[in-house]
Amino acid sequence: MYSKTEVAQLRQAFWTTFGQYMQPVPSAEGLPTNWVNYKTGLKHVYFRLHADGKRAHVAIDITHRDAGVRELFFEQFREVRPMLEEATGEAWTWEAETQDENGQPIARISQELAPVNLFNRDDWPRLISFFKPRIIALDEFWSMGQYAFEALR
Repeated sequence: MYSKTEVAQLRQAFWTTFGQYMQPVPSAEGLPTNWVNYKTGLKHVYFRLHADGKRAHVAIDITHRDAGVRELFFEQFREVRPMLEEATGEAWTWEAETQDENGQPIARISQELAPVNLFNRDDWPRLISFFKPRIIALDEFWSMGQYAFEALR
């Protein structure tokens, strides 16, 4: 097992490496982008990259506290589902009601890779190969799909 310090250092090293790897990649609109902390510009809607010792996932998290509002956002994503699947080239897992890592209720649309271990540097190429095309595809999707959410801003 790893100590807390080693876990924090490996986690930071991976995300720094991934950020540096992605830094020269422009967004779909040709702008520099912080891929690790992607900003959707829509409150309560996040594109998240997560990895731990067992799995990794790329997710669209809808975090609004009000279940009804979360459901509205989730239904709006269902409306643009064909755009998402066309941009990513794959079907995603849709969870209208789930919990985040802190036990808070969220809605999530995600893709998972398992088994993979963030703390094993030999797995880093697989993680990068998993994250890179999906976050770029999400950005491509969002460059057009975000306009479907104007009424919910």
